[in-house]
Amino acid sequence: MATTEIPQARRIVTEIPGPQSRALQERRRRAVAQGVGSVLPVYVQRAGGGIVEDIDGNALIDFGSGIAVTNVGNADPRVVERAGEQLSRFTHTCFMVNPYENYVEVCEALNRVTPGDHEKRSILLNSGAEAVENAVKIARSATGRQAVVVFDHAYHGRTNLAMALTAKNMPYKQGFGPFAGEVYRMPMAYPFRWPTGPENCGPEAARQAIDQIGKQIGADNVAAVLVEPIQGEGGFIEPGAGFLPALSEFCRDNGIVFIADEVQTGFARTGRMFACDHEGVVPDLITTAKGIAGGLPLAAVTGRADLMDAVHAGGLGGTYGGNPAACAAALASLEVIESEDLTARARAIGETMLGRLRALAAEHDIIGDVRGRGAMIAIELVKGGGDMTPATDAVAEVVRHCHGQGLVLLTAGTYGNVIRMLPPLVIGDDLLDEGLSILEEAFARLG
Repeated sequence: MATTEIPQARRIVTEIPGPQSRALQERRRRAVAQGVGSVLPVYVQRAGGGIVEDIDGNALIDFGSGIAVTNVGNADPRVVERAGEQLSRFTHTCFMVNPYENYVEVCEALNRVTPGDHEKRSILLNSGAEAVENAVKIARSATGRQAVVVFDHAYHGRTNLAMALTAKNMPYKQGFGPFAGEVYRMPMAYPFRWPTGPENCGPEAARQAIDQIGKQIGADNVAAVLVEPIQGEGGFIEPGAGFLPALSEFCRDNGIVFIADEVQTGFARTGRMFACDHEGVVPDLITTAKGIAGGLPLAAVTGRADLMDAVHAGGLGGTYGGNPAACAAALASLEVIESEDLTARARAIGETMLGRLRALAAEHDIIGDVRGRGAMIAIELVKGGGDMTPATDAVAEVVRHCHGQGLVLLTAGTYGNVIRMLPPLVIGDDLLDEGLSILEEAFARLG
């Protein structure tokens, strides 16, 4: 795997956050809008492999990857080299004014690696939310319909339409309405909380969703069904087996565009190039971002050529979409993923994490569920003893301990009771094991 100059070892030399980070946090309070939060306000000076180093000299184990962005690790040498070479030639022309080759190359690569062997087209954008909004635009233009179906616990972004598509109110939607219309929400196949048990979850949830679509909207009025193959902010919910294939078949039978939001799950994160691949689901459109470009802002919509080409000339685009340096980084990132077989590495990470976490769950009744695929793993905390009430206070206590010991962890979930883990796919086994040991220590402290 690509090497990094940063020593791959946890190092704690001050309290966390340290004095320099706390001083910078004071400057931030006077300069940055309060609506922008940070999970762990340690200010970073460099990062690479499985380590994030702060300005106080602490080296933290990274189980966050910038929310599944640095799949190939931070500042991967090939990403840096390709992006730097592009920056030395030109930084921007706007593809809609003067196009350039690496935009085309990225689209060719996406058409190749995304699910399905049909003819495809791609467009490049700036963010996951922008990709989702453009996918909906494409579906509506191609079908002549307006309704969009989404699901409980979904997260699709922070722009206006994306907020309407997102399920959770706080903090994503509170006070920001009114939202876009013609959005309809259906039940999600949430195995851990499905009333009749996880084994029934997929088929029953699919039947409920399809029945409600027929009754509430009418299939002939639906432009698109939009779903995350594994929900991200909603709590790393892996839908019950059969749910996604049933939805895909329903869409195909009714002329509905099936959109897979793979913004957080894409590019080897789940142990396959895309999460749809686990059940052989081939979406009509797929949205990507996060892990696509090794940390540079880039997003895309890729899909069936007939759908993508249905939009009139000038109907898609944006000033910065497909920035040339980000395109160069994406080509390098895909090269790293494929040449180093990071899908296999993600599977190995998942086997290690799931084994340790399931053993931990056997010792602590408060861990109600351990779930996920590849290097996208979560634990859901509940009161225990048969009580599935979300244990949000315990989540806060565990995460606080881990942060203090130099482990970057994230939370998620509609109920705020999920701890999610997204280590870089290039993290070493020693750091992975050490991070899990810190997590185990946190639970031991709970009693």
